[in-house]
Amino acid sequence: MARFLAIGMVLVSWALMLSCKGQINKNTSLPSTPISVSDMVGGPFENGDFLYIGMPKNITSVDTSAGWTQKGQKLLITGTIFKLDGKTPAPDVILYYYHTDIHGHYANKPDLDPRVVRHGYIRGWVKSDANGKYAIYTVRPASYPNTDLEAHIHPAIKEPNISKEYYIDEFVFDDDTLLTGDKRKKLPNRGGSGILRVLTSGDLQIAEHDIILGLHIPNYPETIKTKNNQVWR
Repeated sequence: MARFLAIGMVLVSWALMLSCKGQINKNTSLPSTPISVSDMVGGPFENGDFLYIGMPKNITSVDTSAGWTQKGQKLLITGTIFKLDGKTPAPDVILYYYHTDIHGHYANKPDLDPRVVRHGYIRGWVKSDANGKYAIYTVRPASYPNTDLEAHIHPAIKEPNISKEYYIDEFVFDDDTLLTGDKRKKLPNRGGSGILRVLTSGDLQIAEHDIILGLHIPNYPETIKTKNNQVWR
């Protein structure tokens, strides 16, 4: 019996991992523009089309996720989206996010579009306002059961003047014991560091998190030079 239980846990963990990397059904009809991999902003993004499924026509700068009602740690992520110079606010940028529930599952619901079950029902969108500001009210996700992978939130960016969406660093938590020093060193810092440092106010954890568009993003159409004459993309 113990052997079968162990095999079962491995299969569950494997299925959860696929939720991060799953591809959309080839028969799904979504807006897309043919583009070569070598020219693709951000590089390959195998489930980038998920961003458009269920996306509301009118997106505001503040969103409350469906996970907010779960009996877990309430979380507010707020900040500014900047252009590549790290100083100029970037308005009208769509930030898509999804994450696990308080049990570490990408939970399903009867009204969830079957094409995005791998993302679960805790997903949403914000669009930066005229000052580049955004805010997401959600519940703090749990890590995948029976794994050493830290809890995380998946973000993706759609800029108004770039046809291709791209992903940025997963939002992870500075106080997560699973986020080891070795893992921190390996973070690619796409869009800047994804590490959230939270402060507690009452029953709410607050993380101020800024995003820099194009930073460490392959094939980004803009570049700037640092003081050391290094090029950021």
